[in-house]
Amino acid sequence: MSFAKPHLDPSDTALLRLAAAVRDVGYHFITVTPATHARVNGRPGNAWARDLRDVFGWSRPFRRDVVPETILGLMRQAGVLAGHGEGWRSTIRLSSLDDGLFIHSAFPTTAADAVFFGPDTYRFATAIKAHLLARTEPITRAVDIGCGAGPGGILLARGAPKAEVLMVDINDEALRYARINAALAGLRNVAPRRSDLLSEIGGSFDMIVSNPPYLLDPAQRTYRHGGGHLGAGLSLTILNVAMERLAPFGSLILYTGSAMVDGIDQFRRAAAARLGREGLAWAYTEMDPDVFGEELQRAAYMQADRIAAVVLTVTKEG
Repeated sequence: MSFAKPHLDPSDTALLRLAAAVRDVGYHFITVTPATHARVNGRPGNAWARDLRDVFGWSRPFRRDVVPETILGLMRQAGVLAGHGEGWRSTIRLSSLDDGLFIHSAFPTTAADAVFFGPDTYRFATAIKAHLLARTEPITRAVDIGCGAGPGGILLARGAPKAEVLMVDINDEALRYARINAALAGLRNVAPRRSDLLSEIGGSFDMIVSNPPYLLDPAQRTYRHGGGHLGAGLSLTILNVAMERLAPFGSLILYTGSAMVDGIDQFRRAAAARLGREGLAWAYTEMDPDVFGEELQRAAYMQADRIAAVVLTVTKEG
């Protein structure tokens, strides 16, 4: 099954051409945590960009001689040039994942509608790819809930090329980047849709994936704030929704974070209470035992020992 070619307006097309041009000169950049990003940028000599990785990866300001004229022109057309002293700064980043490239928000991601991409994205991708390799049942319809820049949906579309894949989000900037990233990947079986979880999307799914925000963010930024008890609120809501929308033999891959309090995994305990019903099989893995350690200094986490990155896999029996 394939979708009609997605509509891209002129600014979208310019951004697509910019990303393709940067990709075609051999650009590659692995995006790190915000804390690491700030440390590296704070080193002597890193105040200004020296090459395209500095411009589109490290989000450093640059002077005219750093960026080729063709790429600078595409940046102007795409509207991603912001003045910075005697030079400019890119308002987007470009991150590598496998052999693909993804557009997302520049560092620092302080805006309410910022679109994040980083180490969580790479771990999420690993979980999806592992499940696709192990799965034996066909996938005809799938969805990435809270798609952000679209890596989950794009990986699904690549791994299940005959499936209809949707990418849903409430952030219009995220949906725009996801649409362009899908076009950059050359995919026709994936499409973004605006929806609060699955409230505006009907039907069931053979595979549901999600990498929701799982922290308590004082600014309540869309990509970061999970709400509920220690940030688990949105993840538990997605679990509830997914259990009702999985087709027979359908699977949920939920990559999220969990605060540990006195050695007890708070998200696992809450999820297990919801999963104790017939017809569901589930597995739970700690992918990384210690992420976002700096959050433990916040008042909301003063009782937590650590925050772990975890993967919950739920399968509906036939």
